[in-house]
Amino acid sequence: MSSPTSSNKRHRVVITGFGALTNIGHNAADTWEAMKSGKSGITTIDSDDFKQYEGWTVTIGGQVRDWSPDAVIDKREAKRMDRVSLLGLFAAQEAVDHSGFDFSSGDPERQGIVMGSGIGGISTIETSVQAMVSKGPSRISPFTVPKLMANAVTGNISIRFNLQGPASTHATACASSGHAIGDAMEAIRLGRADVRLAGGSEAALTPLCLGAFMTMKALSTRNDAPEKASRPFDTGRDGFVLSEGAAVYVLESEEHAKARGATIYAELSGAANSCDAGHITAPHPQGRGAGHAMRWALEDAGLQPDDIDYINAHGTSTPLGDKAEIIAVKTVFGDHATKGGVNGGLVMNSTKSMHGHCLGASGAVELIACINAVREGIVAPTINLDNIDPECAGVDIVANVAREMPVRRAMNNTFGFGGHNVSLIVSRYEG
Repeated sequence: MSSPTSSNKRHRVVITGFGALTNIGHNAADTWEAMKSGKSGITTIDSDDFKQYEGWTVTIGGQVRDWSPDAVIDKREAKRMDRVSLLGLFAAQEAVDHSGFDFSSGDPERQGIVMGSGIGGISTIETSVQAMVSKGPSRISPFTVPKLMANAVTGNISIRFNLQGPASTHATACASSGHAIGDAMEAIRLGRADVRLAGGSEAALTPLCLGAFMTMKALSTRNDAPEKASRPFDTGRDGFVLSEGAAVYVLESEEHAKARGATIYAELSGAANSCDAGHITAPHPQGRGAGHAMRWALEDAGLQPDDIDYINAHGTSTPLGDKAEIIAVKTVFGDHATKGGVNGGLVMNSTKSMHGHCLGASGAVELIACINAVREGIVAPTINLDNIDPECAGVDIVANVAREMPVRRAMNNTFGFGGHNVSLIVSRYEG
């Protein structure tokens, strides 16, 4: 592989393209428009995979509906991929097209990729087990392993665009895509790559996965009102809503982007991750690890707490998680967190109120809101926030209607089972 351009220089990292496929939009632009308008993508699950079983106490989720990969992926090729790869490849193609960069014209050894997926090809695992139980091991598809492996998304995208540089996959639960984007940024910073695709994909809205979260009692049971089920920071929240989706970004060094005349949409200026080292599923009650990630991301970007205007919260709509995140934000940001956006302080939102929880793809999907906030000066709402939990009060949470306000820098939080925490910082690009 080509050697780094410099062992000492720290390169600025910019975002020059992005793509998405979510339950609220089949591309990044439509996803953002849905976020701004407060549109919910949570519905009653419509799938024969679920209808074959009885006993569901949760019947809602965030399905990507009325979508086909045919425009991007050959039908024969698609049969050899799990849905998680199809979602990711679709979003990656949009990101590449959006960037205007011809990857065949660059040095493939200086073009890389990092993707995140918390679950990977869970649908393939389920169907393969069913085949083995009902028909015997000889009827297991020979494509099973390349379909189910967590790095299949990374592998399939790298093949599509001939990305021969640094490549990896993160599987740190719901923090996966945040980890991926942060690592991609660091490689470019250090001069180890000129361009990297980064993001996440998740297709875990399957019977086994939903059933497992259901029996953990982690999911909302508001089956009679799906659109109102995800309600971060609200007194009526009763768990998260399981969703699927993907988002991918083209990251470049500033020099590379300028040399080709690229449109620069934002700067990725800081990232950090930490571990609670406490409980395998529950967050630290005081948000210790979350606070570390936020503080270290600020340090990484060379910023102070009052330099952040907006936080896209992890905000899953769980009783423990939302409370812990608020405590962590207040601890890290102090008076800046509590004086309110109208007074020059911090504002927060959780777009999961609209699209639900995309697990390992969450950070990537929610980065769309951060990029567009610094570009347009609009913070999307947290819908269904009718009565804020007193334990979540004190921070200015944008409720139910989008807010126009100057946003110089935004922080994106993603936290996951295992105690993983990631914070990213996106800044308005000023060349």
